Amino acid sequence: MTISTCNHFMPREDPVVFGLKKFWHRLLSRLETQNIRLNGNNPWDPVIHNPDFYARIAAEGSLGLGESYMDGWWDCERLDEFFNRVLQTNLDDMIGSRLGLALAHLAARLFNRQTRDRSREVGERHYDIGNGLYRRMLDKRMTYSCGYWKDAATLDEAQEAKLDLACRKLRIEPGMRILDIGCGWGGTAAYAAEKYGASVTGVTVSREQAEMGQHKCRHLPVDIRLMDYRDVDVKEAFDRIISIGMFEHVGYKNYRTFMKNIRDLLADDGLCLLQTIGGNRTVHDTDPWINKYIFPNSMLPSLSQIGRASEGLLIMEDWHNFGPDYEKTLMEWYRNFQSAWDELKSRYDKRFYRMWTYYLLSCAGSFRARRNQLWQIVFSVNGLKGGYRAVR
Repeated sequence: MTISTCNHFMPREDPVVFGLKKFWHRLLSRLETQNIRLNGNNPWDPVIHNPDFYARIAAEGSLGLGESYMDGWWDCERLDEFFNRVLQTNLDDMIGSRLGLALAHLAARLFNRQTRDRSREVGERHYDIGNGLYRRMLDKRMTYSCGYWKDAATLDEAQEAKLDLACRKLRIEPGMRILDIGCGWGGTAAYAAEKYGASVTGVTVSREQAEMGQHKCRHLPVDIRLMDYRDVDVKEAFDRIISIGMFEHVGYKNYRTFMKNIRDLLADDGLCLLQTIGGNRTVHDTDPWINKYIFPNSMLPSLSQIGRASEGLLIMEDWHNFGPDYEKTLMEWYRNFQSAWDELKSRYDKRFYRMWTYYLLSCAGSFRARRNQLWQIVFSVNGLKGGYRAVR
């Protein structure tokens, strides 16, 4: 679609529309640098069904973009590649709703959105929406985090490789006591118990995760608890602590608290492995669409935020980035979700289908554009004698 065609949808006599036309002139020019054309012929070109789309994006930014997709106002054959190209232009900065973003940023600054009470919200709204969905979308262990694709050919292999990588980095030995913060459905805990002979305590804020994890691990030395990480008794000493895919829910106001808890719960010669999605820039809130529909009260930490939070408490022994592997993981989840939709649609409606598609593919595009990273960080308490040899 050309700029003049875009203007055809907008009344010319209204002075407000002049600002919209100017906005879309700039936006379309930016899109064209990545060979994106509205109603074009490329698989990553958006096809617009509702002319009100243009005003909605100008007014509501990324929230309007996601909601209008959920409402069926536009489609895109390769949504993942659309977002890859959009994010390479930093177009998300341009289409943000300034007032909405400013208010969200102010609220994040003033209030702790990740209190104990609020921590349950993501469990209820995201993880408790049905184990059947996750069972069909994820690998056989139901590992809801990035796989490690270095030598893997399938999703199951990539997730097994990630779990083994984490255990080897932690140097787990039989009989060790491990704390798994954000244990999900118990996949990591079960792996460490089965393959390495560890005794594992796992904590999660999701009721459905806890119930399934307890059932799956009932014959293993694994204790799955429905509990906030801040409520683990500091009198319990753990040889190792592992946290995979949970730190994104901690919030910048609680990063220091999280690291202090690690220090208090970890034996003096212990190790901690933290796996988290990371952002290239320091932020204090998250994308408004993601916050509203997918991960409420979430945010991605930056290098500097993790460094400041752990400074003086823990020694960073290793920092490993395999962010591109998350793009492949997300695309596998999307293919599984698509394949299972005929089984799932009796419980979820069409708007959920479009929401979940948008979530998985927009995130895949973000990792492809290298806007998001995936870090595994190993911490010790006092620094390992003789140093730490990195495992890859």
